[in-house]
Amino acid sequence: MRTTGTDMGTAGASATSAAGTGTTSGGTVATAPVRWLSADQQRDWRAFRDGTVLLLDALGRDLEERSGLSLHEYEVMVRLSEAPGRTLRMSQLATDIAHSRSRLTHTISRMESAGLVARVACSEDARGVNCVLTEKGWAALVAAAPGHVASVRAHLVDVLSGEQLVALGEAMEQVRAHLRGECPADDVH
Repeated sequence: MRTTGTDMGTAGASATSAAGTGTTSGGTVATAPVRWLSADQQRDWRAFRDGTVLLLDALGRDLEERSGLSLHEYEVMVRLSEAPGRTLRMSQLATDIAHSRSRLTHTISRMESAGLVARVACSEDARGVNCVLTEKGWAALVAAAPGHVASVRAHLVDVLSGEQLVALGEAMEQVRAHLRGECPADDVH
């Protein structure tokens, strides 16, 4: 269903009921007006959504074919490789790569079975668990990195101008900060 202000017309009023309803303290139902996307906003949203899906599919396919690693596994290994002692707490790793803890646990279990990482008790907190990049994991990362970087260049970096890449990075940093509650509400445009 296309939901721009111009093509919703008066039908937009009936479509708002499901999107913006809530109960007031007096028990009555209040409906907040829906701010439909303009045609330009809809175009940009769909370009972002479709481009992101296609990009991640291409990067994942290339990485899998060249190294046997998934994008999630690769990102875990990158984050661990950048940490002191190639070690991070599982909770910090989940936050850093924007995975749910259960999804990360499944990914780490697969990687641990393959010998790429190891889980060890956290020495600072008996309840915590650290994830450590093994030597085998380090070797797999070093072997996979050149092909992955070539894929990122071919499908993103070299497709955009320098200005477009900077704008994309700044925009996604703003979205990331907003979704993590790191930016004040008045910074959101």
